[in-house]
Amino acid sequence: MTTKTPFSVYLDPELMQALAAYADRRGKSRSLVAEAAIASFLSPDADEQREAAIAKRLDRLDRRQMRLERDVGIGVEMIALFVRFWLSNTPPPPDTERAAMRHLGGDRYDAFIEALGRRLAKGPKVRQEISEDVEAAS
Repeated sequence: MTTKTPFSVYLDPELMQALAAYADRRGKSRSLVAEAAIASFLSPDADEQREAAIAKRLDRLDRRQMRLERDVGIGVEMIALFVRFWLSNTPPPPDTERAAMRHLGGDRYDAFIEALGRRLAKGPKVRQEISEDVEAAS
């Protein structure tokens, strides 16, 4: 059996209460809990654990970034497809009807923005309806 060297430490009252509460919950002595905490702090594995935690967070951020890029790509492709379809299939209006169509277009745009707001607030998102497993056509 090894002998232990006594060591006095001054702790803030809140930290002392936390130490006492933790030791009581575990049914261990305060000295044993403090010794284990100091050993953990001084352990060379602490750097490796910290590095592993940072790597895990970076991986999570990378996956989020990839999803964001995918979602932005979906949005851009949807808009481009819609514009191409609309330009290909909509004849230009006669000069006599342009003012009325401009007014109607403004009203339809307002209705579109309202519908978009409702869908974003509660409905499923387009990106959720598109499978990530769809392979690009060769």
